Amino acid sequence: MPSELRRPERAFTIRQLCVEFKCTPRALRFYEDKGLLSPARQGLNRVYSYKDRARLQLILRGKRVGLSLSEIREILELYAKGDGGAAQNAKALRKFRERIVVFEQKREDIDLALEELRTACARMEQMLADSRPDLLPSAEEYDKIVRARVDGPHEVRAH
Repeated sequence: MPSELRRPERAFTIRQLCVEFKCTPRALRFYEDKGLLSPARQGLNRVYSYKDRARLQLILRGKRVGLSLSEIREILELYAKGDGGAAQNAKALRKFRERIVVFEQKREDIDLALEELRTACARMEQMLADSRPDLLPSAEEYDKIVRARVDGPHEVRAH
C-alpha cells in the first residue's frame, strides 16, 4: 500500500484515551498487564498507537457485552492472520451469538422473577388491606423510596 494512503502515525496519551473512552488509567494499565494492549514507551510515558486505540475500543465493546478477557484476547489475536479480518469477525460473531442466548435467558429469568414478585406483592397488599390497612401507607412509602433508588436521583418528597 502506498505510504500516502496509510493512516498517518498518531500517538495517543493515556489521558486522551481515558477521556475518549471514559475509562481509568488503571483500566488501561490492567489491559496492558493482561497482554491486551502494548503501548510504546517514551521515557516513563505510555504512547498508544491507532492499533492500540482500536484494540481498546474492541476490549471495551467486548466487556460491555459480557465477554471475558480470555474471549476478547482470542478475538484480538485473530487480527494478525492477514485475512482482512474474516477469522476475527467469524469468531466475534460466534461469541456475540452465544451472548445473545445468555442474555435472552437472563431476560426470561428476570421477567419470571418480576412476575412472581408482583403477584406476591399483590397478595400481601390484599392481606394487609383485609387485616391491617393502617400498615399499607408505610408499604407505599417504602415502595417510593425503593423506586427512587432504582430510578436514580429524582425528587423524593415526604408527605
